[in-house]
Amino acid sequence: MAFKSNIMVCTPLECESSAEMLSSMDKAKEEGADLVELHFDSETFSHISQVERLIKCRTLPSIVSFRLKSSRTLSNVERKDTCMQVLRLALDLDVEFVEMDYEIASDSIMADYFYNRSNTKLVVSSYVNGEKPSAEKLGHLIACMQSTGADIIKLVIDVHYITDLAPVFQMLTHCQVPFIALAVGSRGLISQLLGPKFGGFLVYGTLKGKEVPGMPTLLSLTQVYKPEYINPDTKVFGLISNPVGHSKGPILHNPAFRHIGYNGIYVPMLVDDIKEFFRTYTSSDFAGFSVGIPHKEVAVGCCDEVHPLAKSIGAVNTIIRRSDDGKLVGYNTDCEACITAIEDAMTDRGLTKKDAADPSPLAGRTFVLVGAGGAGRALAFGAKSRGARVVIFNRNYERAKALARAVSGEALPYEILDSYCPEKGMVFANASAVGMEPNTVQSPLSKEALKSYELVFDAVYTPRNTRLLQEAREVGATVVSGVEMFIRQALGQFRLFTGGLAPEAFMRKLVLEQF
Repeated sequence: MAFKSNIMVCTPLECESSAEMLSSMDKAKEEGADLVELHFDSETFSHISQVERLIKCRTLPSIVSFRLKSSRTLSNVERKDTCMQVLRLALDLDVEFVEMDYEIASDSIMADYFYNRSNTKLVVSSYVNGEKPSAEKLGHLIACMQSTGADIIKLVIDVHYITDLAPVFQMLTHCQVPFIALAVGSRGLISQLLGPKFGGFLVYGTLKGKEVPGMPTLLSLTQVYKPEYINPDTKVFGLISNPVGHSKGPILHNPAFRHIGYNGIYVPMLVDDIKEFFRTYTSSDFAGFSVGIPHKEVAVGCCDEVHPLAKSIGAVNTIIRRSDDGKLVGYNTDCEACITAIEDAMTDRGLTKKDAADPSPLAGRTFVLVGAGGAGRALAFGAKSRGARVVIFNRNYERAKALARAVSGEALPYEILDSYCPEKGMVFANASAVGMEPNTVQSPLSKEALKSYELVFDAVYTPRNTRLLQEAREVGATVVSGVEMFIRQALGQFRLFTGGLAPEAFMRKLVLEQF
C-alpha cells in the first residue's frame, strides 16, 4: 500500500513507582509505541520531585495527566492543588502534551499557563458515562471543551453496546480540532481500531500483560492492524459475534489485505443485537462481515437477499454490503468448507465408499453431529447433500428435532450420545462450542465412545488440537481440525470481500504458522 499516515500509537502507563514507570516506558518503546500517557496520582507519587525526575528521564514523547479523583486520603481542595502543581510543572518542563480534566481547564487559575506555554500541546478531557451518548450531546460538550483553548479534545466514554459508538465516529469525522475518543469496555474496542479511519488523533494500545477491556495491545496494533495504513477510504470488515475474543480472523484477513494491496481492515465486533447493529451501521464504509456465534441464524433475517444455499441451510456466516445499492447479501461459506475438508481427509486416508459410483466418500455413511446452531446446520445440510444419513444431538432437543426434519435425518436425546453405537466406521462432527478456549479440558464425547468412529471432525479451532481430536487420534480415528474448515471458509469470505481476490498460498501459510 502506498498510503501511510502519521497516526500515533500511545500507551497509557499507571505504575507504582518511578522505576516501574521508566521500565514500562522502555518496554512500550520496544513494542512500537510512539508516545506514552503518564498518569500521576497523589497516592503513588507523593512528592513533586518524583514527578520532575520522571518527566526529565522520559525516553518517549509523553502526555502527562493527573488523576483528579484517584486519591482516597486527600480532600477535594488538596487533590485539585496537587493536580495543578503537577500540570504546571509539566508545562514548565515543556512536555509534549499535558492532559487535564475539563473541570481544571475551565479554572481561571490555569489561564496564564495556557497562554504562556511554549511547545506543549494542551489536551482537555472529559469522562462521559451514564446514558447512551447522542451526537447532539457530544457536540455540545466538545464545543464547551474547545472554548477552554484546548489544542486537542479527548472523550472517555462508557460503552454498553457497540452501537453506542456510532455518534462517536460521527464526531471524529466532523470535529474541527484534533480529537481522541476512548471507549471503555470490551464493546468499545473498535473505537481504537477504526479511529484512524474516522480522523482520530491517536490510538491507544496496552503493553503485553497489561491488557484492558476495549483496548488493543501494542503488539496487535503494530503487527496485525497497522493503523498507519488506515485512511478515510479504508473499507471496514469484521466478525460479528459474542463472544469474539477467540477469533483468529484479524491475524488472517489483515495481512492478506495488505499482501494484495487492498485498502481494508478486519476487526472483531462484539455484538449483542445483530438487528440493531445493522440498523445503526448503514454506511458503505462497513462493507462486509463474518457472522459467528450466536448470530448466524438471525442474520438471515437481516439480509435483503440471501444466496440459495444459505437460505436452504437457514444460516448465514458472511454478509456483503453491495456497493451499488447498499443492500446486504448473505452467504454461507461454512458448508462447503467443512464438508470438503472431511471428504478430502477421507480420500487421503483411503476411506472411500464401497460403491465407486458414489461421488462422495460420505454417501451412505452415518454422520453423527453435535450442535444445531449455525455451524451445525451447515454441516447437516452439507452431509445430507452428499448422501449421508444424518443423526443430530443437541442439548436443546427441540432444536435438534427441527434440524433433523429439515435434512430428513434423525434427532436423539443428548444424554445417549456416549452410548450411541449402531455400527462401526461412522463419522463424528462437533459443531458445538464444547472444548473451545478457555474450556479446553472438555470434550463432547468420551474416549471410549470415539472407538466407534472412523473420522472425527471438530469445528472448534481454538485450540487447534482440541481434547476431542487428541483422544480420537489416540484411538486410531482420522481427525480433521477446525483450522482446515477455518482456512477454507475464510478463503470463501475473502473472495466475497474483495470481489474475487484471495492469495490462497499466503493465507494458508499464515494460518498454519499463527495457529
